[in-house]
Amino acid sequence: MAQEVRKIKKSTAKKISHVRAYVTATFNNTLVTLTDQEGSTIAWGSAGASNFKGARKATPFAATTVVEGIAKKAKEAGASSIEIFVKGPGPGRDSSIRAFKAAGLNITMIADITPIPHNGPRATKRRRV
Repeated sequence: MAQEVRKIKKSTAKKISHVRAYVTATFNNTLVTLTDQEGSTIAWGSAGASNFKGARKATPFAATTVVEGIAKKAKEAGASSIEIFVKGPGPGRDSSIRAFKAAGLNITMIADITPIPHNGPRATKRRRV
């Protein structure tokens, strides 16, 4: 007889007081990842996942909506303070920081981690619009 093996998934609801938010603001979308101090993902969200399609994904309002949902999950995890790491040139940069502040989270640090080439490969030709 074959014995059935059942795996029980344990949800560890540990209280985290300090979290990190990584905001990637591209020209087409805004991605937000919430992690603990070790880098384990707690929650994530994007403008596309928040039912914004097409050009509306690339708006400051879409970024604000994403951050409001992530901030709610951060408060459920017990977070009171947050470090924000912003990457990219998109329109959701500033509005995401303002939304974290408006959500009532204490911002301890804001860092820009946009990668800057130190004269890497040759750039593509300029767009003509």
